[in-house]
Amino acid sequence: MSLSGKERRTLADIEHGLAMEDPDFARRIAAINMIESGGEPALKASGERLLTWARHRMWVIGLAVVIAIALLVLAIATA
Repeated sequence: MSLSGKERRTLADIEHGLAMEDPDFARRIAAINMIESGGEPALKASGERLLTWARHRMWVIGLAVVIAIALLVLAIATA
């Protein structure tokens, strides 16, 4: 099942926010994913690296969404 355009934009916004908040984390995830994908060549420009990371690592965004929803549910349940 593919994501709608709005869902893709929302996930990209979340990912971009995570990458801007913790660039070191984004670099580590990109390195792990590079190893898992068979070793893509390193990109020199950080914007290109972030764009590649965004295109190929949707599971990171999905995980962030799941965590955000879980925290929201927990906050509502404990209120």
